[in-house]
Amino acid sequence: MSKKREVALAPIALHPGERSEAETQALAPAKSGRPGTVPGRTPIRTIWMLTREYGNLAGAGGVKDVTLQLSKALAGWSGRSVSVVMPRYGCMDPVALGFAPLADPSFPERALDYEVDLDYAHVERREKVRVWVARRDRVTLYLLEADRFADKTAVYGYTTADELANPAHRAGQGHDDYFAMNILLQKGALDLMLLLDIRPDIIHCHDGHTAVLPAMIHENGGWRHFFRRTGTVVTIHNAGRGYHQEVADLSFAHAVTGLPWTVIMGNRLADCFDPLLAAARYAVMNTVSEQYGRELQETDNDQLTGWLGHTLQERGVILKGVTNGIDPSEFDPTDAGKSGIDAPFNPQAAGGLSGKRVCKEHLLRELAGDRSTQERLGGILPIGSLDFRPDLPLFTFIGRLNDQKGVGVLLAALRRLLKEQPDFQFLLLGSGGHDEEQGLTRLAEKVENRGRVCVLKGFNPALANRVYAAGDFFLIPSRYEPCGLTDFIAQLFGNLPIVHHVGGLVKVLDGETGFSYMQHTAAALIEAMQRAMALYQEHPARIRTMQRQAVQRIQEKHIWQIVMKQYLQLYKEAKDGNGQVFIDN
Repeated sequence: MSKKREVALAPIALHPGERSEAETQALAPAKSGRPGTVPGRTPIRTIWMLTREYGNLAGAGGVKDVTLQLSKALAGWSGRSVSVVMPRYGCMDPVALGFAPLADPSFPERALDYEVDLDYAHVERREKVRVWVARRDRVTLYLLEADRFADKTAVYGYTTADELANPAHRAGQGHDDYFAMNILLQKGALDLMLLLDIRPDIIHCHDGHTAVLPAMIHENGGWRHFFRRTGTVVTIHNAGRGYHQEVADLSFAHAVTGLPWTVIMGNRLADCFDPLLAAARYAVMNTVSEQYGRELQETDNDQLTGWLGHTLQERGVILKGVTNGIDPSEFDPTDAGKSGIDAPFNPQAAGGLSGKRVCKEHLLRELAGDRSTQERLGGILPIGSLDFRPDLPLFTFIGRLNDQKGVGVLLAALRRLLKEQPDFQFLLLGSGGHDEEQGLTRLAEKVENRGRVCVLKGFNPALANRVYAAGDFFLIPSRYEPCGLTDFIAQLFGNLPIVHHVGGLVKVLDGETGFSYMQHTAAALIEAMQRAMALYQEHPARIRTMQRQAVQRIQEKHIWQIVMKQYLQLYKEAKDGNGQVFIDN
């Protein structure tokens, strides 16, 4: 255990005195069967979530936003007892983040620590875990501290600092021990529930990183009996290759999970043990948009997953689709202080975009070549520049630079359009693959593109909001996209998305809340960008109407207070064994 974390803090006891009333009722001993319930009408009171990322604690993609906002909605709007378990990575300081050691329920004066079985093939072994706890937004957050987590400075892969410390850990590559990390998190969370004597109604597992848990619960005698009334839900945020957390070493998978060989061998995809495939027999499974679920099980797009969707369908498992929601208060342009933008504005109010113009002008001035503004850009040095021409349409992009995000198509479209169309500018914030970064850098550094293209290589949340607020159009040329949150965020900041009509991006309505195109080609993207520019120059009132409609549609269909009810239905299906379900608000 890291010496750095040995702090003299009184352990916090959440058991049993600080349980919510709902949780206390849920944990009350049964008198006969399930007290106060009838089959198919089991109330969902206590929910535990397992995730590798959460909000601003640690994250790498949309999972951090979904887990945070769904947890807050369930705890705040529905009054459920919600707990979240995740690793304490080396980049996290628990004390600075407001966490304290969790008290041992048997010895309240001590901090809780325990050992978790984590065998390797032919080697019986254990790893020590210590628990930190905090309460945020009515959600109980647990950080599991272990040496395996503490020596990681990023959530999923090695950083430049890691490579300097150990040349074998190449920056940008995934952690060598990713599967052991995942199993330690899942076993550690189950053991924590055992130690606290908490039997949740639902354990919600996010992505392949936590998807082995349903199988381990049902195939381990001790866990199977303790959690016999607990339902499990697995949400697939991305089913693409590399996201399954599969493992090729089957002997290692057998040893570290403790699963029977029949489970290991019966859940292989391309000769690897696949956690998402293993979960299907034991859990209710969903993905993060209805369209993405259909694409995985009804189209050849499933080849991008290694045919996971079709394999599940052959086993009679239908992926349910629940399109992610968003909390508009987290991206509120009317509160410039909270969102970090240069001026407040309201996309829905008449004449409410004067502040958006200020945001655009401020950012353009900073990107016009004055490097003294680097501090305001989060320490990111611009590559290329943008002239101060606020009347031109500003296209923006924020995200990972890789094939899934369609960066190749984006580059091809920009190279052609910059030659053919003189009156637009382009601004990008992001990082990713070496080839993609180099291609964009060369584009920004070309003499003929001076003042028209600027690349901000890296990421900073405050700067991202400034880019959203300054932009007129937001490009999402993804090859595939399970749901997408950036289209929501852009719309809330009056930045109309231009999207490839695929996966969760079909929620952008062409000509109503943004622009969309069908083919994943540079020509199709160019045509959509040209349509957007024509409206911008010739029909600004139509652009204004689309901005209002986009925000209104989010408020009516996509806020978490609405979306969480679909998750509550999945929870009831899981709890009741896919029987009759209902929603109790």
